[in-house]
Amino acid sequence: MLNLVGSIVGMAAIGIDLVVFTAALGGSLSRRLTLAAIAGGWVRLATHLAATGQLAFSSSRVVPGIAGLFGVPLLAIGALALASQKVRAALLAVPTSTLIALNALRVLGVLFLFLAAEGRLSGPFPYSAGIGDIVTGALAIPLARSVARGRASASAIRSWNLFGALDLFAAVGLGLSSADGSPLHWIHVGVGSQAMQYLPYALVPTVLVPFYLVTHAIVAAQLASATHAALPRRRAAVATP
Repeated sequence: MLNLVGSIVGMAAIGIDLVVFTAALGGSLSRRLTLAAIAGGWVRLATHLAATGQLAFSSSRVVPGIAGLFGVPLLAIGALALASQKVRAALLAVPTSTLIALNALRVLGVLFLFLAAEGRLSGPFPYSAGIGDIVTGALAIPLARSVARGRASASAIRSWNLFGALDLFAAVGLGLSSADGSPLHWIHVGVGSQAMQYLPYALVPTVLVPFYLVTHAIVAAQLASATHAALPRRRAAVATP
């Protein structure tokens, strides 16, 4: 039953994230369709590899498939943003409120707690990932509304963004360290994070986690850009007699 629920809500979250993010990027219809096609191809690749067991940790693989699918989109987007001013401008132009609101879907992390209750996840991973995602997602909607109305302070956005990003990094670290066969496996707690290597939950570390890390990175860049832009005004105000 949990696999069915996980499949439905997981694909729904991916679909919503893809549609809303590509629409928020703006630009020509062909560019948005191209981006959607690339993202759709990535989801299809991750689904195929997970379905055929190629994402599971194995001593025969130098680089675990799940680690590759997690890291490649982050490196690709980061490289494009550094190399192209147009890409940077497009990413920075996505409304901060939209980026935050998309993270509201992370309340679905409650599934980690259900999997732990069924004994399909164990150790600190499901509780850290589940509770952290629930808190991040629950705070996302009121914060996004405040940002859209111009009432949210930079410190509130920064605190939420830092918490949400650290939650994801903690989940990745605990997932790797509690997965049997992982080169970083040192937390021995029964099944650990084994379920995350197979469908439907393998789409979390290969699609959803990289996507949400990208949203946090963009928000951080927007905050840094706003701070940088405000410095000349502050200096001028101080210099004015």
